[in-house]
Amino acid sequence: MRHTPADDLSKAASRDESTTAWALAAGTGDPDATDRFVRSLHRDVVRYVAHLSADPQAADDLAQDTFLRALGSLHRFEGRSSARAWLLSIARRAVIDSHRYAAARPRLCDTDDWTLVAERAQPIGLPGFDDGIALLDLLDALPDERREAFVLTQLAGLPYAEAAEMSDCPVGTVRSRVARARATLVEQLMEAETEKEAVAA
Repeated sequence: MRHTPADDLSKAASRDESTTAWALAAGTGDPDATDRFVRSLHRDVVRYVAHLSADPQAADDLAQDTFLRALGSLHRFEGRSSARAWLLSIARRAVIDSHRYAAARPRLCDTDDWTLVAERAQPIGLPGFDDGIALLDLLDALPDERREAFVLTQLAGLPYAEAAEMSDCPVGTVRSRVARARATLVEQLMEAETEKEAVAA
């Protein structure tokens, strides 16, 4: 049987229904549902905060902060949006608060090149490592609003409507930001390939 994009959408919708059901059950004090809710969305949150923040090393701490905030508010979650969209909106606030806190503190490091710091802190021989660092570099060069729209829809997989709700802007604006981000990324990738070929020649 041939796999189609509709299959992916159906699978994502089914997954969102499950995580939302677990979140609602967790809000009533069900420990098993709480565990399932956290496990099902942990990877999404870590990826989202890593791309949204300018400090990949802080992704685990930001994810932990996100879940602590969410678990403390689960009793107020009513399921009006998917649990994933609700949780990523909390993650977004956690990243913003982290930036504000960092801006208020004296700088402990004299480097602005966070991708270089991340690269040195991780094993380089892993498959896909260089591609991952390259993607972080490219995303970091995007304006904040375009990067957020791209990460929410293309990496975290949120529907455009939910991304628009989280970003507090019209759906058309999100689509435009994603299109511009994609065009910029393609252009930068083509430039990088041209430079690579020139060096090889």
